[in-house]
Amino acid sequence: MVLITGASTGIGFATALRLHHLGWTVLAGVRKSEDGIQLKNSISTDADRMIPVILDVTSPAQILSARQFVLEKLKERKISLRALINNAGIVVPGPLEYLPLSDFRHQFDVNVFGLLEVTQTFLPELRKSQGRIVNMSSIAGRTVTPLMGAYCASKHGVEVISDSLRMELKNTGIQVCLIEPGSIDTPIWKKSLSQADDEPSHLPAMANKNYGSMMRSFQTLAKILAKSAEPVETVVHAIEHALTAKIPKTRYLVGKDAKRSLLTNLIPDRLRDSLILSVVNKYRNSTHPKAND
Repeated sequence: MVLITGASTGIGFATALRLHHLGWTVLAGVRKSEDGIQLKNSISTDADRMIPVILDVTSPAQILSARQFVLEKLKERKISLRALINNAGIVVPGPLEYLPLSDFRHQFDVNVFGLLEVTQTFLPELRKSQGRIVNMSSIAGRTVTPLMGAYCASKHGVEVISDSLRMELKNTGIQVCLIEPGSIDTPIWKKSLSQADDEPSHLPAMANKNYGSMMRSFQTLAKILAKSAEPVETVVHAIEHALTAKIPKTRYLVGKDAKRSLLTNLIPDRLRDSLILSVVNKYRNSTHPKAND
């Protein structure tokens, strides 16, 4: 049995379907019951192996409720929890100077604290099975992009937590893996681009005065990159390998752009800053289409 958080859409949804196809019993963490219904309606056979679980990773009460539900299913089916996939995540864009701290905290509540609390909650079962933990990070966890400071910081946190867990759990038989995608064609980025379109109206007037040109340029660049985003299946394939390989990789770098981005870490900081800013500012005077164009 495998538990996946953030299975309502995108990578989580596709992973749930793929693992079900491979014969896994899937506990699919969703925030709304209708998302669970959609998942079950997407499969034609053995629907009893696709089990939706209401799970908002920012809610301690829902996490505890999910734990009780999972324990009941394990006992009922006489199987063990073999893997946890921490996939739930959000993107909060905006300049750090003006980004509301409530938005910054929410970024960490979902991407970092939620991931850790879910992991702590289900580790006792994973110890019994010597299972696997697969954490969804991003190339943003190893690089930095202006206007994405909150997101990058949260994914850096995921990287550190995963590395620490891997060492701490070394003698338990539990494997800890990181998935580090670049641009992937998923709803999370379409939603963040739509949010970015409206960002100036949600920030103080000074934010638009000081960063408006950079924000518009970044939005244009992001939409151009989105057109060449990797299909979600490339990430699903990496997750599948992390779950099934005898000796899984500690990190799975997914996508050509992710690999290119990582190369920037090899150059001096100020040169890297100039390089990244030159790319972002290339579209400073461009008009950008809306996210749903």
